[in-house]
Amino acid sequence: MQDVSSPASAFLQGLRASYSVAAFVLFATALGFGALARDTGFTLGHTAFLALTMFALPNQVVLIDQLARGASVAAAALAVTLAAVRLFPMVATTMPHVRGTRRRPVLEVIAAHFVAITTWIEGARRLPAVPPDLRLPHHLGIGVAVCGMMVAGSVTGYLLSVGMPPVVSAALVFTTPLYFILSLVATARARLEVSAIVLGCALAPLFYLVVPGLDLLATGLVGGTAAFLWGNARR
Repeated sequence: MQDVSSPASAFLQGLRASYSVAAFVLFATALGFGALARDTGFTLGHTAFLALTMFALPNQVVLIDQLARGASVAAAALAVTLAAVRLFPMVATTMPHVRGTRRRPVLEVIAAHFVAITTWIEGARRLPAVPPDLRLPHHLGIGVAVCGMMVAGSVTGYLLSVGMPPVVSAALVFTTPLYFILSLVATARARLEVSAIVLGCALAPLFYLVVPGLDLLATGLVGGTAAFLWGNARR
């Protein structure tokens, strides 16, 4: 990364995240979401609005799936809220690193909105090399770049979805969680981190059968807690 000396340069450096592997993986995933949204009867405007405001593809998929099944708005909102719980640890670990010495509440709220799997991974890789007071604009640049790729991918997938086999749409939607798992494996250093990944992968199919809809939350809670307790016991 080039040196950044001002908020504007830090923001522009963050925008370059749109040329990262993570951003292109997200674009490919958004293609699948756009096709899925069209198949379930959403308009192009609705699809773009969801990509812009929710900024989390699993939550977007949960929302349109619930509405397509005939669920009420309240039930769909509850399902999306439960799915979004997984983002809380990412927000909790990212925001202290981007605040700097001067508080900017409005920008910090926007920065929190831009915390998702892709920006969390990119932030963990990029932010340590940025001066503390320039991390907030840099993170906002990453968020704008990634959000732009998500909207562009969703719109493109919506427009190209005519004739796209459903299995292709599903495979594209799966690329982001696959990238996330591979990134976790590649960056895991401590035995505790490796054990959490292994337990999560082992428990996910079981919880999918036992508590469908809450399987992701249950997998993270049980697998992460078990790995943490095992690590403490070893120490």
